[in-house]
Amino acid sequence: MPIRVTNLGVGLEHPDSDLPRELARVLDVPGDRLRYRVLRKSLDTRDKDNIHFVFSAEVRDVPDENRVVAQARSRRGRARVDLHEEPPFEMPPPGHEPLRHRPVVIGSGPGGLAAAYFLAEAGYHPLLLERGPPVSRRIQDVKSFDAGGQFDPRSNYLFGEGGAGTFSDGKLTSRSGGPDILRILELLADAKGKPSILYEHRPHLGSNRLPAVVKALRQRIEKFGGEVRFNCSVEDFDIRDGRLHGLTTSSGHIPAEVAVLAVGHSARDIYAMLVCRGVPLEQKPFQMGLRIEHPQAVVNRVQYGPRHLEDQLGNADYSLVVNGPHDVFSFCMCAGGYIIPSVSDPGYFCTNGMSMSRRDSYYANSGLMITVPVEAFGAADALAGVRLQERYERRAFELGRGEYRCPVQLAVDFLADRPTKTTPACSYRRATMAARLNELIPEIITDALRQALPAMDRRWHGKFLKDAVLAGPESRGSSPVRIIRDAQNRESPGVVGLYPVGEGAGYAGGIVSAAVDGLRTAKAIVARFARV
Repeated sequence: MPIRVTNLGVGLEHPDSDLPRELARVLDVPGDRLRYRVLRKSLDTRDKDNIHFVFSAEVRDVPDENRVVAQARSRRGRARVDLHEEPPFEMPPPGHEPLRHRPVVIGSGPGGLAAAYFLAEAGYHPLLLERGPPVSRRIQDVKSFDAGGQFDPRSNYLFGEGGAGTFSDGKLTSRSGGPDILRILELLADAKGKPSILYEHRPHLGSNRLPAVVKALRQRIEKFGGEVRFNCSVEDFDIRDGRLHGLTTSSGHIPAEVAVLAVGHSARDIYAMLVCRGVPLEQKPFQMGLRIEHPQAVVNRVQYGPRHLEDQLGNADYSLVVNGPHDVFSFCMCAGGYIIPSVSDPGYFCTNGMSMSRRDSYYANSGLMITVPVEAFGAADALAGVRLQERYERRAFELGRGEYRCPVQLAVDFLADRPTKTTPACSYRRATMAARLNELIPEIITDALRQALPAMDRRWHGKFLKDAVLAGPESRGSSPVRIIRDAQNRESPGVVGLYPVGEGAGYAGGIVSAAVDGLRTAKAIVARFARV
């Protein structure tokens, strides 16, 4: 059985080449032919005088592994040693229930791409529908918009091939592990990603690398017999007698008895359509707040201390939480990044963040969010949270005179409840404008931020607020809606054949978790139905 070594500290100079020697030392075995696999690599910056890497690794083919583990434990070092073997990834065998039509996947974000890929790989020839264009066209449209061009409701930072994940920085973090998560990371790494995402503590691809990954996944889906249709919007669901019979789309009617609904949390037209068709939805808490931006050099000094380790380790990131009546936490932290417009519909404005693979912008930004409870929605219907988002996003758009200007305010002015006199510089590429940001977020968020910001400043020894700029609103952190599904078969209890997945359905919170959700729904479909 393999030996797992965790919490193994390794120095900064040559961590990867020094790792075999350190593993051999902890296990007291020869290191010349050590067979190992890195499971996790993270950076420990808590002690500025002893910044180091921390590894977890799996070591195989060690003779008499029980004795080796027992002796390593008796030496009581910091590293933990135990026997552990991860269960293998497996797809279920095809089921027996007949399918008259190939399964349809709606949406090409992480959840939809993963569902379509694993259905295609299993021989089910899925049809993947995407309302926007291919990613190559989408890149041009986003660049044009950033340069001051017109907003395209089908091709923007949220819609188009790859979904919102394509321009959301490429963070591949996950709070859990297991074979499904590893399989998703392996797939992304193999599809023009990079091998290190399999073990980095906070793996990151960058918004410039993600389009190639998205395109490679689409090509694999097509290679396995799937089909992808772009610029094809779902306009209605053909539901009769509690069962899906097809989809009305901008390209005509598509017969379907199985559809994976992976539309993302900004497809508000789909939410409204589902309500009209009687599909059960419910309110859920969601993340909302403001985005804060610092000079990256400030973050580097806070995290690395006086040593300029950014030349060796790259720009530093951070994670902050302040507990209170409504906890405030950093969200989507973008080292060396940019503030971007997270806009899906004309007439609204909100922010997000991204960074390129090199994380080499002058600025660093992060969302500062709370989880908005359903009690704050103001109504009991399923779409009340969506209307709350829209209310503040519309205010921000109108404040910017319809030009998608980003409202900004110095953090110290936000705390003092006073206007910022001169519009501060920031990374947002279109125009900015000074604003009172408390007018663009609910009062519970304003109150929470005004309590949390001073606490964050104390943790950074007075460096968190001094040069900080706030922007917002940041209202698309997660979905305010959950499309109800059965916990076992993953199907909507209101519509046989409809499978809600991902962030838009309220079951994920990032690229990896959405992709895993899509994978697990593909497993459920494969286990139930025979190939077409």
